Amino acid sequence: MKARVTVTLKNGILDPQGKAIEGALKSLGVEGVLSVRQGKVFDIELAAGDKVRAEASLKAACEKLLANMVVENYRVEIV
Repeated sequence: MKARVTVTLKNGILDPQGKAIEGALKSLGVEGVLSVRQGKVFDIELAAGDKVRAEASLKAACEKLLANMVVENYRVEIV
């Protein structure tokens, strides 16, 4: 079973890396960019098993390690 965990900064948290990317895109002539927020993606392969248990396990992993719950949100997708 495969899963994707996406971790992003919460709204209202400053994102200097996103701002730098935004500026770089504009300087490269990419038009229409209003803003950029950066994040992290984890592609995780799990032993086949119960989808509900796998999702619960990944949520626990996010809250303990993968995401800083003070400033980041996460989304777990079983694919």
